[in-house]
Amino acid sequence: MAVKIRLARHGRKASPFYHIVAADSRRSRDGKFIEKIGTYNPTTNPATVELNFDRALYWLEVGAEATDTARSILKHEGVLYMKHLKGGVKKGAFDEKALEAKFQAYKDAQTKKAEAEAKKTKSNAEAVAKKKLEEELEINKQREAKIAEKNAALAAAEEAKKAEEAAAAAESAEEAPAAEATETPAE
Repeated sequence: MAVKIRLARHGRKASPFYHIVAADSRRSRDGKFIEKIGTYNPTTNPATVELNFDRALYWLEVGAEATDTARSILKHEGVLYMKHLKGGVKKGAFDEKALEAKFQAYKDAQTKKAEAEAKKTKSNAEAVAKKKLEEELEINKQREAKIAEKNAALAAAEEAKKAEEAAAAAESAEEAPAAEATETPAE
């Protein structure tokens, strides 16, 4: 029986969630499996992986082959590196203490790398947000300038209209006494 470590899809449409399973390679993707060794949720940022490290290592040591995606997950979690180190212990290249030290150094490097990536992503997001804010402020300034121009034009038009009305009122006031003056001698 050929055993594969692979992903079994669960979740709803457009929202996948995977179980990492050890299964007979002849079974269907979501069918019967031998053992569930973890879960993988690609919809979170960063993707969430919960893995039973010891059982995954066991299945690799007894000859299970991982599919491409499962292999990348196992590599990211350090299972493949631990298998590699255990092979070195079996050959006598180093002892268990060296294995633990090397694996701990590997995990520390992975943690630093993940933190740097998260920091980079956060700074990029902040830069994009700052740029959008500056663009929005510029648009608001332009909009305010247009409104101020429009209000100034309306105020100038109203002033002109009031001046015309005042001139017309003054003109009619001048004409009214002249008309009264012409009417009074005619009596």
